[in-house]
Amino acid sequence: MAKALDTPSLYEVDYVAWLEEQASHLRAGRLSALDVPNVAEELEGLARSDRHELANRLETLILHLLKWEHQPSRRSRSWQSTIVEQRIRIRRLVDESPSLRPGLAEVAARVYPDAVDRAIIETGLAPRRFPEALPYTLGQLFERELPAGDLPKQPSRKKHP
Repeated sequence: MAKALDTPSLYEVDYVAWLEEQASHLRAGRLSALDVPNVAEELEGLARSDRHELANRLETLILHLLKWEHQPSRRSRSWQSTIVEQRIRIRRLVDESPSLRPGLAEVAARVYPDAVDRAIIETGLAPRRFPEALPYTLGQLFERELPAGDLPKQPSRKKHP
């Protein structure tokens, strides 16, 4: 039965109901009933979302490591907490989606200029104070101990994702 051209699909009217309907079709093996173009679009969107989250978390991690390194007199438990939180969340994200692991170094290098831009704004330091390229290896990004400072060091556990 053909739908009227001007009748909106369930996907357009009630996203949650559409998701439940598609899951029901899959579980029942009714593959011909699937809204294939929209299912494919949603699956691709989920993959993009995970990649986007990884990039955002790496940028925030790098930003706070730069601030920690370049402004030792302003180090705070808040910065330390943000560094630890981003490491944990990146590790969880990569544990849940191991296919993200091989691209970590590339993503870190790609987001580094944005982290520097934010560091310049937040610290008030001159751009020349920051290296042109990412100064951290993956191991350094994810090591538990922060560069020497007055705050307590984190206990050593998993080193990196």
